[in-house]
Amino acid sequence: MQDIWNYLKSNNKPIVLYGTGDGADKIYKRLSKDDIKISGVFASDGFKKGKTAYGFTVTSYSELKEKFGDMIILVCFGSHLDSVIENVLRLERENELYLPDVPVCDGEVFDLAFAKKHADELTQVYNMLSDEKSKRVFENTVYFKLTGKSSYLREIESDRNEVFELLALKNENFLDLGAFNGDTVEEFMKYCPDYKNIVALEPDARNFRKLLQNTENIKNITLINKAVSDKRGIITISKNKGRGNSLTGKTVEIETATIEEISKETVPTFIKMDVEGAELSAITGGQEIIKNRPKLHVAAYHRSEDLFTLPLKLKEICPDYKIYMRKHKALPAWDINFIFI
Repeated sequence: MQDIWNYLKSNNKPIVLYGTGDGADKIYKRLSKDDIKISGVFASDGFKKGKTAYGFTVTSYSELKEKFGDMIILVCFGSHLDSVIENVLRLERENELYLPDVPVCDGEVFDLAFAKKHADELTQVYNMLSDEKSKRVFENTVYFKLTGKSSYLREIESDRNEVFELLALKNENFLDLGAFNGDTVEEFMKYCPDYKNIVALEPDARNFRKLLQNTENIKNITLINKAVSDKRGIITISKNKGRGNSLTGKTVEIETATIEEISKETVPTFIKMDVEGAELSAITGGQEIIKNRPKLHVAAYHRSEDLFTLPLKLKEICPDYKIYMRKHKALPAWDINFIFI
């Protein structure tokens, strides 16, 4: 099997980037490492057209299509929005198009060499999954990461109702790690109206202010402006970094806390983790709580190794867990989650 990077290296068609920013920087860096040349950059209307990126003037799709005709488009951003996804699929119908997988956080790219190096761990996790749909989600996610073909992701999408049917929430103490602006608190309350208690962590100051505003009328909720980690301390994070956004280059110091520290007064029965690549650190700092087998909803798309390090660590802590995997609508491989019950 050939991965996308080797395919691009052997192809003679003009390669153009769709989008600029953090994702494009990572893709361009990998292309440069493999000595793969690009022939242009375009953006959607209103996004940096007329500016320069990677030695090219950022232009429009129609201009590059007229110039090259038959070309390969590499999509360099992600989105959950139907309108954006539909536009990507429209371009895919008109061109050869790929969404190269680069980690949201720093780390190795999931290429063929990475897959071979970690074949044993990947196989182990695949065999641990509790239903056939989870195995298909896992398998298609791996194929997407290797090929960049959107069809692998679109075949495995499911709505959020399916996840909450698996979780079967009732009378829960909810720990929301990475609460953003309160959207996941609101979602939790929809599926668990008879909850007992909510504790929500959000490290970003701007997001935390929105979280305060959006939850001011919610009962039995505690909000904490800290990041979760494996120990108490101070970390430096990107300033004003929203969910899924690129880094701004500005940083701010944030206090950290562990799951065990946060849970001294109320032991959670359901934990959601979507903490920008700090999931393994959060798990490490919450082992004594996790031994009680709370239900878990864990993001698995920030780092290439999340597909195996997170489930293997959690299964080591609590061998009785049943493990499921689900993917919600988004391009590229965002919103992929493990569910532990």
